[in-house]
Amino acid sequence: MKTVKDYIRNIPDFPKKGIMFRDISTLVSNSEGFHLTIDTMCDLVKDLDFDIIAGAESRGFIFAAPMAYKLNKPFLMVRKKGKLPGKTISQAYDLEYGSAEMEIHADSIKPGQRVLIVDDLIATGGSTECIIKLVEKLEGIVVGVCVLVELVDLKGRERIKNYRLDSVVTYEGE
Repeated sequence: MKTVKDYIRNIPDFPKKGIMFRDISTLVSNSEGFHLTIDTMCDLVKDLDFDIIAGAESRGFIFAAPMAYKLNKPFLMVRKKGKLPGKTISQAYDLEYGSAEMEIHADSIKPGQRVLIVDDLIATGGSTECIIKLVEKLEGIVVGVCVLVELVDLKGRERIKNYRLDSVVTYEGE
């Protein structure tokens, strides 16, 4: 039986020499692989008590939305700055070369609501930390983070060490 990791394609030297790119397009384009992934992610969080699933733009949406559907939870879109209509709150975070901002609607989380953050990948943890800060600005409670891929060598887990992190696939020293 195939594992989730079996559906992820490795592309060496992309986007630049020395980088091993973990391509999830081969996973989501395969119905068996995609079903296995969503089922696995849902199983990882089955013991958590949460009210909302927050998904990060854009690849996080691929996993967060079907998880929300399957678990009968609301789906909160965390978007890049300027993409949401209405009143928003924003949070900046650092990228390898520069910075970016993410936003959520100001009325998307009520104080005390419990939030699960879902994304495709955690590397350095910068974008995950940004989402945590957004949730907490609205007095939500982050109960956990669930990702498809964790790049262990980039130490994202250490950056969010006060929060539970579940990952389906890990790559370390590869």
